[in-house]
Amino acid sequence: MQRTARLAVIAAALLLGSTALPAGHAAERGAAEGENVLVFSKTAGFRHDSIPDGIETVRQLGEENGFTVDATEDAAQFTPENLARYDAVVWLSTTGDVLDDAQQAAFEEYVRGGGGYAGVHAAADTEYDWPWYGQLAGTWFDSHPAIQEATVRVEDHDHPATAHLQDEWVRTDELYNYRANPRARTHVLATLDESTYDGGNMGEDHPITWCHAFDGGRSFYTGLGHTKESYAEPDFRQHLLGGIRYATGAADADCSPPDGAEEPGYTPIFDGTSLDGWKQAGPGSFELNGDGTMTTTGGMGLLWYEAKEYPAYSLKLDWKMAGDDNSGVFVGFPASDDPWTAVDNGYEVQIDATDAEDRTTGAVYTFQSADIAARDAALNPPGEWNAYELVVEGERLRIYLNDVLINDFTNTDPARSLTDGYFGLQNHGADDEVAFRNVRVKELTPPVR
Repeated sequence: MQRTARLAVIAAALLLGSTALPAGHAAERGAAEGENVLVFSKTAGFRHDSIPDGIETVRQLGEENGFTVDATEDAAQFTPENLARYDAVVWLSTTGDVLDDAQQAAFEEYVRGGGGYAGVHAAADTEYDWPWYGQLAGTWFDSHPAIQEATVRVEDHDHPATAHLQDEWVRTDELYNYRANPRARTHVLATLDESTYDGGNMGEDHPITWCHAFDGGRSFYTGLGHTKESYAEPDFRQHLLGGIRYATGAADADCSPPDGAEEPGYTPIFDGTSLDGWKQAGPGSFELNGDGTMTTTGGMGLLWYEAKEYPAYSLKLDWKMAGDDNSGVFVGFPASDDPWTAVDNGYEVQIDATDAEDRTTGAVYTFQSADIAARDAALNPPGEWNAYELVVEGERLRIYLNDVLINDFTNTDPARSLTDGYFGLQNHGADDEVAFRNVRVKELTPPVR
């Protein structure tokens, strides 16, 4: 069953440095030869009793629709040579850390060579220390309420996973909440209507199924499929089939995020063209680069958002160091034209490549180190973009790096208060070069004291 065509694609991609499969290539090959699919269901955490039903369903779908199916829980099958046999890998309710470093590298190579990924349900509860996987899946699992009936609202009827569904799809399942909304970087196919069930925590925009082109390959994910009964439902079986056919390349679909997509509830406060609402305190400045970014210049100063005070909020931004540079995001300080007010009265979420653990990236500077193992697993190196989310609620500050929680800090100093809701970006000095982009904020409800 060796797929020489797949090997040729991967070899060509590696040789040429390409990250994209030629348009229509997989679909044309599949029409001539049929697709091969690998179902992977290894678990290192919770194990779903629906996994055997899921495997049997994919086998039946393959028999009915002309593709072959192998199933495994052996991570040793994740080698370049073996993966090259398959057009897509279905991660069926995998959980925890299921691949070692070499196996992860093989799967990354496979996707970059044009391979497909179809994640089902707990595939989002997998490989939290592998940032690339989180980006491939779209986001990670956060929590779930009890199994119950809910309404799924279909946004895209052109994708093969949702073309057969009505605008409203009422079904019973275990309904995941996610750590981050994937809409800004994926094409959302369907959402959950949180008003129709109890326990949702993502608000009015709660994606449950999405797809995207990623790193040369194709990715489809559905959060549905917890229960055994799901795999006997004709609509869910067709949903799963459509996702697999997109992942293999047998079916075309537009899975690009909409132009200018923004996360609902977030207000952009730096869009790359203007510093309206911001104010520089102290020496130095931030230089607009004309490409949607700004870069620190001189210092030590602070560019702080003066336009509005947020006592409780989620602040998201991307940052990139040129090398061993220094900057930070200050939170919880009162309005002032003196940058030392933020130093003396607020807290700095540090950006620095090589300092002590309580003074390097992800630390609350001099107060609390990040979880270094989690930070190192999530961190992209100098020269690459990283994403921070800082969640301030009451005196609690949570720091997410590339969607991974790396620090959870609570202020107990009566001389400081995180409820003073100003925040700012540090320009540390002439020898430090740190760029920022996509700064946006979402106001949260302050906790009851």
